[in-house]
Amino acid sequence: MEELDEELLKSGEEVNPTTIKNFDRVGRYLIREKDYYFRGEPVVNMALLVPMKEGLSWAYYSAPISKFLHDQNGCLAELAKYGAAAGSVEGPQMGAWEAQIECLQKALLGLEGKILLEFVVPRIGSRIDAVLLFEQVVVVLEFKVANEKGKELGQEGYRQVWDYALDLKNFHKASHDLEIVPILVGREARIVDNKLTERADDGVYRPLRADFEGLRSVIEKVIHEVKGKIIGVESWEQSSYLPTPSIVEAAQAVFSNNTVDNILLNEAKENLGKTFRTVEQLIEVAERTRDKVICFVTGVPGAGKTLVGMQVAAKRRENGNRSHATFLSGNGPLVEVLTEALVRDRIRQMKEAGIRGKKDRIRSEVKPLIMHKMHFRDAGLREQNKAPAEHIVIFDEAQRAWNMQQTKSFMFRKRKREMQKLGLSDFPYSEPLFLMNYMNRHQDWAVVICLVGGGQEIHTGEVGIGEWLRTVRGEFPNWRVYISPNLGESEFGAKQELEAMNGHAKLIWDETLHLEVSNRSFRADKVSLFVRALLDGEEKLARETIDGFSRVYPIRLTRDIGKAKEWIRNQSRGSQRYGMLASSSAHRLKPDAVNVKESINAVHWFLNGPEDTRSSYYLEDPATEFQVQGLEVDWALVAWDGDFRRMGKQWDHRSFKGSKWQQVRKDEHQRYLKNTYRVLLTRARQGMVIYVPKGESWDVTRNPEYYNGTFEYLKGLGIPLLN
Repeated sequence: MEELDEELLKSGEEVNPTTIKNFDRVGRYLIREKDYYFRGEPVVNMALLVPMKEGLSWAYYSAPISKFLHDQNGCLAELAKYGAAAGSVEGPQMGAWEAQIECLQKALLGLEGKILLEFVVPRIGSRIDAVLLFEQVVVVLEFKVANEKGKELGQEGYRQVWDYALDLKNFHKASHDLEIVPILVGREARIVDNKLTERADDGVYRPLRADFEGLRSVIEKVIHEVKGKIIGVESWEQSSYLPTPSIVEAAQAVFSNNTVDNILLNEAKENLGKTFRTVEQLIEVAERTRDKVICFVTGVPGAGKTLVGMQVAAKRRENGNRSHATFLSGNGPLVEVLTEALVRDRIRQMKEAGIRGKKDRIRSEVKPLIMHKMHFRDAGLREQNKAPAEHIVIFDEAQRAWNMQQTKSFMFRKRKREMQKLGLSDFPYSEPLFLMNYMNRHQDWAVVICLVGGGQEIHTGEVGIGEWLRTVRGEFPNWRVYISPNLGESEFGAKQELEAMNGHAKLIWDETLHLEVSNRSFRADKVSLFVRALLDGEEKLARETIDGFSRVYPIRLTRDIGKAKEWIRNQSRGSQRYGMLASSSAHRLKPDAVNVKESINAVHWFLNGPEDTRSSYYLEDPATEFQVQGLEVDWALVAWDGDFRRMGKQWDHRSFKGSKWQQVRKDEHQRYLKNTYRVLLTRARQGMVIYVPKGESWDVTRNPEYYNGTFEYLKGLGIPLLN
């Protein structure tokens, strides 16, 4: 890595980010990215270097409370200096800081400890107003300075300060075993708390509410009543912050010029980093040698395949990079949710910077970042002899690509007019064949990156990864092929095609193309292994696996959907998202008010808050495998119907037609059904409850026998019953 001479860099000097993109600090300077605008339009992304204090702190200002009490001017100067680097110093912000400092100096008079102001939370791209470190407790403060007299503090602020406390508990290494009390502070709040609130098993308390005048008494009560481990103040401040983002948070971070290294836990970061670097090297070599390359990246559910792909695409869209990459997905809900999340995040950033922007224009700028596969295919159809602008294409969930029959059916049903205009009477291509043909039009170089999930094919016509291998072997022998050895595992269903690939002249096996650490379930990385064992009937392995994570990743089993909903609501804290999931063929859950035929709006379901009846929080509208694949919730209620039922030692596959269940006989359709439950059971980041109906003896479509075998099987695997 190149060395930068810090003597050439002065405080506040602007430096082209291409010079320093591999650094988060240079000598004594921290690097803070800053966007510059002219008449509301982004002009250039620069970086601002700010002097660093002794040691690296996550806060703009940190000091012993005794010093802070007499350091108002110095404190404001520090906040302004670091705030300027982050582009967040405006008149209202300075006024808010002055009010907070005045309040805290009164509330902390005579107390011992340390104070940290504007403590950065990497995962959610925000800052905690204040963190107080006392001997045995961490206090997290969120101020609402604009709170009017007699007005109740809102739920949004309440959830916000709770989120901050939970982020410290889960992702700040030194806080894992400490007591943490969040407090929401309003200038003159109508409702305040006079006694300590409920403590969760992990040591995080439900937030307290206080006004400016009463903050002192609340803090004294916390110090007096909360007893925990002795806090090493200096080691706490220097401790690592290792967050695990949701897919939405990851997309927002990556496309805001963040990197994989900055937003992931150590073990997952190392695994993802290796894979990302391998893919980057393949691209660089292909471009330099004018070669054509296809690589297959595998991974367990939630391992970060999509994140790697987005990182590649985002990096290739940096200023001056001519080899643009396109991130493709055939998953409509995923594209819609991530696009809307990026739009909302961009609007938030501009609003914080005091910049006005039109939502439609922002959306048009964001849409090319994540593209639906059909739009890319349509471009290739219209420009029959022209190569795409992109030399690099990332195909997410490549195993869900369509076979020739499904592709042809779609083209003649949905693109008939375009086909006629082009004089095409046939479309003899599978999706892999058409995409490869389109990329092969490049005369120099091209790279296709296939992100492959095991056991994720859930719809008719989804051919699995075997079709890609057949296409490469039969039609493109001159392409260099990089494959993860794990592609031969049973859930990928490609063993036969891999054996046939052994004779390919340009085949390279690379184990760094496999992501083995689940990033979704940050509490337990073995959830996907447990689900695989559950579905494969490996009872011993399933029991051993759940025993290893049951304390940190709770799974419960119940036959009462009311209790299931109550449990999942009680588990969620702050803005943690929970929702109900069910198979798209679970037609006889309707008596339980679980109607899978009523389609959800994925954007509302995944992104809107608890006050919106269309959101997942209301537990009224279930998301099916088609709407939730590739996405996630913190807590899941999985409703299990008779479509996939346990009968003795094997699974019985059923489809509800008319007024009765019918046997599913095709191996392909049986695999789709099994994979449906694989998707549903691997969506939760923090825990889940499985609801299996009791059935009704008088209802032939809900015979208790259809459900009892499944319930007893799950119970026998060691899943605790919900009390």
